[in-house]
Amino acid sequence: MKPPAVLATARPRPFHSLAAVAVIVLAACGSAASSNPSTMPGDSAGTSSTPASSSPAGTIEHRTGARDVVFRFAEGGGFVPMGFFATEAPQFTLYGDGTVIFRDGDIAPPPPSNPNLIVLAPFQTARLDAADVQSFLRFALADSGLGVARAAYTPGNVADAPTATFTINAGGLSKTVSVEALGFDNPQSPDAPILAAMAKLGDVVRDFGSSVEDETTWMPERWRGVLTPDALNPPTAWPWPDIAPTDFVQRPEPGAPQFPVRTMTPAEIDVLGLDGIEGGFSGLSLTGPDGRIYFFALRPLLPDETY
Repeated sequence: MKPPAVLATARPRPFHSLAAVAVIVLAACGSAASSNPSTMPGDSAGTSSTPASSSPAGTIEHRTGARDVVFRFAEGGGFVPMGFFATEAPQFTLYGDGTVIFRDGDIAPPPPSNPNLIVLAPFQTARLDAADVQSFLRFALADSGLGVARAAYTPGNVADAPTATFTINAGGLSKTVSVEALGFDNPQSPDAPILAAMAKLGDVVRDFGSSVEDETTWMPERWRGVLTPDALNPPTAWPWPDIAPTDFVQRPEPGAPQFPVRTMTPAEIDVLGLDGIEGGFSGLSLTGPDGRIYFFALRPLLPDETY
C-alpha cells in the first residue's frame, strides 16, 4: 500500500537556530556523521530507495524513501493506564524523503463525541528540505551524542519513569538508544554530559511544531485496532458484521504490540460513527458477537509500520 502523501510542504525555520542550545560537541561522532558508506542501513520492507551515489563532502548519507525511517523519537512506559499503552506511538519520525510526522504538543485533542473515550490529538506533518535534514542529523549525531551513545541508559533510582527511545539510521549507523527518565538531572552520574545532550534533543523534537510553519494534519491510511476483553465502560453494539473478535491477534514478532491487534482501513473505522479520532483513542466498550464485552482502542499506523 502506498504511504500517505504529504498534505502540504512546510517552510521550516533553520535547525541551526535550534541546535544553538547549550550542548556538548562529542568529537568522536564527527567521523560517523560524515562517513559515506556504499550500503546504508535503515531500509524498510517494500522500499527500494538508495543513498545518492555522489554527495558533497561532509554529507550525512541516509536512505531517501518515503517509508525509510532516518530518525525516530518515542517516549512511553512508566506507570500509566492500559489504554495509554494501547495507543502509544512515536512522537516524531523523520523519513528519508524529508517528511516529518509528529505530535504537536501545542495542539489539544478534540472533544470526544463519546464521553467515555480518551481521544488523542492528531499527528501533524511537515516537509524538511535537504539542507535542514542535514542540519538536524548533525545535531542528532554529533551535538546530541547519538553517534557515540551506548544502547541503554538508566538512572537506577527513579521509579515508574517513562523511557525515551531514539532511533537513527544515517551516517553509516543503524542504532537504537533508550534512556529511562530522560531529562532527570543526576550530576553525579558519569553519563551526565551525554544524557544532558540527549535530553536537549528530546526537547527539540517534542517542540518541533514551533520550528516549522504551515504544518498540516496528517491523515492515516491504515489503523491499528486493539481489542482486549473485560472493558469497564457501558458497551455499544459490535459494529463490524464481517470482522470477528478472533480476527484481532497478538503478533509473535519481537517488538510487536503486547495486545491482540488488527490492521484496519478507514472505511472500517468510519463505521464507528465517531468524530475527531484522527489521532486515535481508547476507552470504547463493545459487545462482541460472542456476547463478551471488549475494550477497543485505535491508533494510526505510520507509513513504515505493518501492524
